Amino acid sequence: MTSLFSIVLAAILGLLAVASAIGFILQRRATEPGSVATVQNLNARIRSWWLMVAIFGGAILLGDAAVVILFAFLSFMALREFWTLTPSRRGDHQALFLSFFVVLPLHYVLLGTLWYGLFAIFIPVYAFLILPAVATLTGDVNEFLARTARVQWGLMLTVYSISHAPALLMLETGTPSALLLVYLVIVVQLSDVFQYVWGKLLGKHRFSPNISPSKTLEGLIGGGASAILVGTLLYRLTPFSSLQAAAISTVIVVAGFFGGFVLSAIKRDLNAKDWGYVIEGHGGVLDRLDSITFAAPLFFHIVRYWFTA
Repeated sequence: MTSLFSIVLAAILGLLAVASAIGFILQRRATEPGSVATVQNLNARIRSWWLMVAIFGGAILLGDAAVVILFAFLSFMALREFWTLTPSRRGDHQALFLSFFVVLPLHYVLLGTLWYGLFAIFIPVYAFLILPAVATLTGDVNEFLARTARVQWGLMLTVYSISHAPALLMLETGTPSALLLVYLVIVVQLSDVFQYVWGKLLGKHRFSPNISPSKTLEGLIGGGASAILVGTLLYRLTPFSSLQAAAISTVIVVAGFFGGFVLSAIKRDLNAKDWGYVIEGHGGVLDRLDSITFAAPLFFHIVRYWFTA
């Protein structure tokens, strides 16, 4: 695993170095206010990518426990961002406390101890039933259904769905499980990057201005096809054949798109542009992980049902 991961990491760092050089050149040449702002945003994104690659790569090298802890922290940050923008009432406070400080850490303990049976049902069954039951004890029935749905939806997106990325470490496929996580993250994140690049270069037709004003049809097609190509070429990181990698990376790209699209719809409903401002040029943690929320569970179960003993 170390040699393969080292090669992939070196390639990613090389791409970032090239991107940084291009960003530096563009910054020197940009003169128009619009182009200056675009280049500044691009360079901010590149700087953030250096940091994100360093953190994620470091966690992979440190081992499975570090990866689980990293994703537990990311889930906590994402859940915090979700509730920072989402309206709540005093009657929700007990359920929210349990979500942050009981359900989330216990869920990741189940993951870290490889207890798949309870990990798979803990949030969608037990938390689904217990949290609204606790909320009723406050006696606050104002918009109870909508408030309960927000509690459960927040947990499903930011904790349950995201946790399926590090849950890949549970799987035994004959390939180092950490490489499956690396594969998922590369395909999902490159899909977002390529969509951004192709959209800037060729984008003319807005896909859905009401939900995501910056997404274009050209960006989606070009970005998705580019990410699928990369996913196909990286099949040696996985137990897939090249043809299987093409099909599975297509699932990842499509699921990742709808993850980002659904989270964008929620942001528009809440009259927000970004979930937060933690990551320079990207917004919040949930802005960076929105594609993972849909892609990770599908990828995990495809691998578990078809490629494990």
